[in-house]
Amino acid sequence: MKYPVREGIAKARHSAVHLEMRDIYTPDDPEFARWRAGHRYDNDPAKLPDYWGSWGDLATETVLRGVAIRRARIVSEPVTDYIRYEHDLTFANVAAGEQVRWLPRREAADLPLPGTDLWMFDKASVLFTYFSGVGEVVDREWSTEPAVIELVSSAFEAVWERATPHEEYKLV
Repeated sequence: MKYPVREGIAKARHSAVHLEMRDIYTPDDPEFARWRAGHRYDNDPAKLPDYWGSWGDLATETVLRGVAIRRARIVSEPVTDYIRYEHDLTFANVAAGEQVRWLPRREAADLPLPGTDLWMFDKASVLFTYFSGVGEVVDREWSTEPAVIELVSSAFEAVWERATPHEEYKLV
């Protein structure tokens, strides 16, 4: 499947949660390079990257059909440029109906967490994403094992409870 996250979201009936734990993703992304060169989104949808339209539409449609999309990001502080870039772009996630929260890594130190980023759909399936050391996606893997679902669910909820809503999170 070329777009497994989209597949999971399309099948979701109640919830889709995304746990992000890296401080950099796809460092060669041209949009990230543009941002580093000074391009800012300024809460203006017209300034969003081209890829955003299809994701924003999917997220909006998903939320409108009653699926809650929650995204939690565990970040090191001071944050990397990539996290600053994500933070600048997150207004679009929120506008599409996602709930987004941020948790400083030091506040997650005592939480049992999965070893990689993931999506979980309806507390029934988990899609793990594996990255290279520099942040490129190298593989994805589905799991429906009850013990894995329980670990992911409890980890996500613990992060969510401690995390700060996007609108209140101040970059350090």
